[in-house]
Amino acid sequence: MPLVALRDEALGYGAGAVLRQITLSVAPGERVVLLGRSGAGKSTLLGALHDRIVGGGHRVALVPQDHALVPQLSVRHNVLMGRLDDRSAAYNLTSLLRVRSRDRAEIDAILDRVGLGEEAPRAVEGLSGGQKQRTALARALYRGGAALIADEPVSAVDEGQAGRLLDEMSAAFGTAILALHDVGQARAFATRLIGLRGGRIAFDAAPGEIGAGELERLYAA
Repeated sequence: MPLVALRDEALGYGAGAVLRQITLSVAPGERVVLLGRSGAGKSTLLGALHDRIVGGGHRVALVPQDHALVPQLSVRHNVLMGRLDDRSAAYNLTSLLRVRSRDRAEIDAILDRVGLGEEAPRAVEGLSGGQKQRTALARALYRGGAALIADEPVSAVDEGQAGRLLDEMSAAFGTAILALHDVGQARAFATRLIGLRGGRIAFDAAPGEIGAGELERLYAA
């Protein structure tokens, strides 16, 4: 049974459809990467899949492209927010004053894994773009869930660090749906690549089944 399925759907914001005739399903255990030029509709499709999975009663960890962090709060507090909906209002309020030791230990272990251990008490507003991106990923790792949905989660870090972070995602989540701009990273991570062009799905196949010509056409002007 698929975790999520779309059937011949038009997707977009407001009155305009960005994507049309979208039919796809994602099964538990798949690692799906969306490819395409800027504006092809990757974020739109990720948003639709996120909403459907959550609507189906599943827990989802999310790494949005804009990070969705609170600048004035520390890295540690921003990661803590990954589980706000698991706890009472009183618990969350007191955690703003002082993070409990059991939460701190778990969060700091995750921050070490993404290379931010020394930044835990630092306000997010003082971080670099790559550090903010890793904070958002740490929040998703702390949240956990049936699936990870991430929109360009390693675009602001170097190639070696990106590979390590993608490995962390793969190990932490049985199912993942990502948008990536680097084709090499996508091929290494994915069990399935979906290319978007002209408002439609241009291809949907295993990485080994997609040739260089198809990728060139996907990104052609």
